[in-house]
Amino acid sequence: MASEATVLSVDGPHGTREVRISSPSRVMWPELGLTKLDLAKYLIDVGEAFIAANGDRPLALQRFGDNIDGEQFFSKNPPKGAPDYIRSVKVEYPSARSHPQLVIDEPAAAVWAAQMNTVVFHPWPSRAENSDNPDQLRIDLDPQPGTDFDDAVPAAIELRKVLEEAGLNAFLKTSGNRGIHVYAPIEPVREFLDVRHAVIAAARELERRMPDKVTTSWWKEERGERVFVDFNQANRDRTIAGAYSPRALAHAPVSCPITWDELEKVHPKDFTILTVPERLRTVGDPWAAFHEKPGTIDTLLGWWQRDLDSGLGELPFPPDYPKMPGEPPRVQPSRAKKDK
Repeated sequence: MASEATVLSVDGPHGTREVRISSPSRVMWPELGLTKLDLAKYLIDVGEAFIAANGDRPLALQRFGDNIDGEQFFSKNPPKGAPDYIRSVKVEYPSARSHPQLVIDEPAAAVWAAQMNTVVFHPWPSRAENSDNPDQLRIDLDPQPGTDFDDAVPAAIELRKVLEEAGLNAFLKTSGNRGIHVYAPIEPVREFLDVRHAVIAAARELERRMPDKVTTSWWKEERGERVFVDFNQANRDRTIAGAYSPRALAHAPVSCPITWDELEKVHPKDFTILTVPERLRTVGDPWAAFHEKPGTIDTLLGWWQRDLDSGLGELPFPPDYPKMPGEPPRVQPSRAKKDK
């Protein structure tokens, strides 16, 4: 008996491609009954904006064996049998090891990824041909237990002011969960460590202005009921869900670009794979002009140096990173006290 399958026609810069979807009725979001075919059609509907945000970048695919409640894994390099319009670029990881990583350049490639049970797309902040130098500064505002999206909103508004003072034009999107992602286009002339330091400088300035509302504390036990400014998302090979990427949560949310005027009026649950296509058709893409005026991180690096001179040093790196120069001990504060 022939297996269930359907073929979708996907328009793109190189004409129309036919993409085969096997098991199109496979339910990916059980609570809503949304299927693999629903996911593929969503990616077709948002294809142009999706590729503008995530294309031409090293990309990791968050894939699922069955549905979002089942086993998941990450794919970084193209699997065998990938179509010829799927390419890769060699990138260097924190371990100094290099390896080919997937790049998508057109909507058909995103639909192909959906065929591979990809739900979440994780793009690097750098371009494929210049992967060592980010062209995006990204700051993840992560509400901690006891806080929510509404607590991240005033933090995002103040962060916009901080970045403007540093000469950067800030854009934002919902994380697809409770947080907010604030981005700024930058000239791709600085490597990841410099961009990390720029993010830390901005995060510390935000923390000074809102000490009871936001925190840069890496250790969860020190964060309290505040919004964590996750500086470690600025590191090499650390990624967050891309703009217009679905999320693996029960209500099928999308990490959706919004305007600053909308920020205090919307809720993350407003944006799902069922609602975002119509939003794009009627409202347009708030990130359409994202790369028109890239800035530099020179001012932020000046703030970083100022903080160094005043005694504030490097902050902890993720646990899977090699030990980095100037990094404080990776020991939980409460444990460090017990060990003394």
